[in-house]
Amino acid sequence: MSRLLDEREVAALQEAVRSWEENEVKAFLARQAERRPEFFTTGDIPVKRVYTAADVADIPPEDFGLPGRYPFTRGPYPTMYRSRFWTMRQIAGFGTGEDTNRRFKFLIAQGQTGISTDFDMPTLMGYDSDHPMSEGEVGREGVAIDTLADMEALLDGIDLEKISVSMTINPTAWILLAMYVALAQRRGYDLNRLSGTIQADILKEYMAQKEFIYPIAPSVRIVRDCITYCARNMKRYNPINISGYHISEAGASPLQEAAFTLANLVAYVGEVTATGMQVDEFAPRLAFFFVSQADLFEEVAKFRALRRCYAKIMKERFGARNPESMRLRFHCQTAAATLTKPQFQVNIVRTTLQALSAVLGGCQSLHTNGYDEAFAIPTEDAMRLALRTQQVIAEESGVTNTIDPLGGSYYVEALTSEYERRIFEILDEVDRRGGTVRLIEEGWFQKQIADFAYETALRKQSGEKPVIGVNRYVDGAERHGIETHPYDPTTAERQIARTQRVRRERDRARLDALLEQLVAVARDESANIMPVTIDLVKAGATMGDIVERLKRVWGTYRENPVF
Repeated sequence: MSRLLDEREVAALQEAVRSWEENEVKAFLARQAERRPEFFTTGDIPVKRVYTAADVADIPPEDFGLPGRYPFTRGPYPTMYRSRFWTMRQIAGFGTGEDTNRRFKFLIAQGQTGISTDFDMPTLMGYDSDHPMSEGEVGREGVAIDTLADMEALLDGIDLEKISVSMTINPTAWILLAMYVALAQRRGYDLNRLSGTIQADILKEYMAQKEFIYPIAPSVRIVRDCITYCARNMKRYNPINISGYHISEAGASPLQEAAFTLANLVAYVGEVTATGMQVDEFAPRLAFFFVSQADLFEEVAKFRALRRCYAKIMKERFGARNPESMRLRFHCQTAAATLTKPQFQVNIVRTTLQALSAVLGGCQSLHTNGYDEAFAIPTEDAMRLALRTQQVIAEESGVTNTIDPLGGSYYVEALTSEYERRIFEILDEVDRRGGTVRLIEEGWFQKQIADFAYETALRKQSGEKPVIGVNRYVDGAERHGIETHPYDPTTAERQIARTQRVRRERDRARLDALLEQLVAVARDESANIMPVTIDLVKAGATMGDIVERLKRVWGTYRENPVF
């Protein structure tokens, strides 16, 4: 292994640090102690007092690399933000398709360059808006989508060949993808010119977010079908956004977020390659979704390590040959879990620093949270300011003028390599224990996340983990003085009326025939579920029609609690 310094130079540096500790540091500590005995990152990785070239001497020079070159530590593309900024993709979703469409157009007018969509809980779980389980939830925490008519309203007047569309949905993601495809075909678009993604990462739902319908095996099969369909029919579309964000929001450490996401990647790639599809046929369109939290340098190191680990996994484990298959691309969102109601204006500062770490870490797409999201869906004012935050970082801060500006920092490089080492340790343990799916069934991932979340809660409660305005610098009396996004009480009525109109107007005989075809496809493990789903939504099938019919075939999933 080549080294940046020879052994004599490393020894000399280490001796210099030892001497400094014994003299200058010891004398200074006698007069003024440090704030605490030991320092750690948010993810509990020890942080040394100072880093020198000796701390990175064992890193092979090829692991530093150059932007756009394997292993992509310094960025997935050769020129990064010097050519174009990341996609500024503020998420939106509430009410009916028309309601969210107006918000989309407002954000596009403010300079947003991509659409990101939140869906309400009934849509996520496959219930139509007039189902009893949907009462009180229609359009409340996202947009309600029951039929293709809703998708038409959602994307009305938006050129899908020019605007990238992201949809944050998992258990029913393939149905939303089918609606998107059907709408594009109705408009006469070339599917190979569409860009965007569905999230579709169902394994992290069992681990963390807990939005699932079917047992694990058929759910992963649906993901496989989305990937293979898009690889053959939608060359620019990302059929999955493998997501660490929700793993983090469930309480995981940054290290767990990174490692568990890559464990899910391994499971998905294995599922697709088992069909006979070569990894280079689909891997270039795999995409990721991560959170950017408070520890700026740790987050930058996490993103850099993720790119390096991914490149090595795809090349060494799955035999990828195309560099595009080894290039990790990711969307990032600032951390909603860090937002507070007390002193809510401080959320602007938190979000700005988190956005900066995402940019310094080389994201391809970014959502910045609104300052009011601890209360409700963000207002237009909060979304405008969140978007302006990205625009200031992009065009005023100067951090986009050079690529990977923190590359070469002794601390960042050492932490990047430490992250890589620890990620592969966890992946090795997952393999030894039987793989991702088996450990989900055993509750192993869930317990790891719960344990770290509990420890973090105790640290916040004790004040060991500072939260400004909550356990440090508390004002006392709360003065919110904030205007929040209102919920329109007519939402459910308007939404249900359209769903019922679609039911009245559709050809029931054709629908029944297609539903029987859906059952046959579901029972045939080698078949792809996407084509019949596209035909169904074109024929006026509701999401509930499709989901409920498949429940008869696959059943539903019930988690075994782990304590």
